[in-house]
Amino acid sequence: MGKGNNAMGLKPAKDSADVGLLTEDIKRSLDFYEGLLGLQKVEEVSTPFGKFYRLRYGSSDVKLLDAKSIPPADPLGFKQEPGVRYRTLMGFEIQNISSVCATLKENGVVFLVPETQVRPDTRVAMIKDPEGNIIELIERK
Repeated sequence: MGKGNNAMGLKPAKDSADVGLLTEDIKRSLDFYEGLLGLQKVEEVSTPFGKFYRLRYGSSDVKLLDAKSIPPADPLGFKQEPGVRYRTLMGFEIQNISSVCATLKENGVVFLVPETQVRPDTRVAMIKDPEGNIIELIERK
């Protein structure tokens, strides 16, 4: 294992990864991701757990689950809390960080890290979504 020479390594079918979030308040989460951040809703699917909302960002999907109840801990790794396990960071690489940050501030979004130049060609900002998940916005020039 290690060093990238494993024949069983992941072979990407697309140039991105998707993330799924359990939500306690689907309206608030949809307002944030679809309304404020501008992700495009491409699908709604009913499942035994509740309703999935698939939101597109580039070639990635953010899948919000309006759970009938938060699934109990089980062998699949679900925890009894909304959001990404352990509140891991989800990043969006964008082209317009200054205008996005201004709009987010106008809408009362609290910044964990305000728009900051971290390298000569890179600016970042960090916020929380309505469920408390950390969102990183990054612009590279």
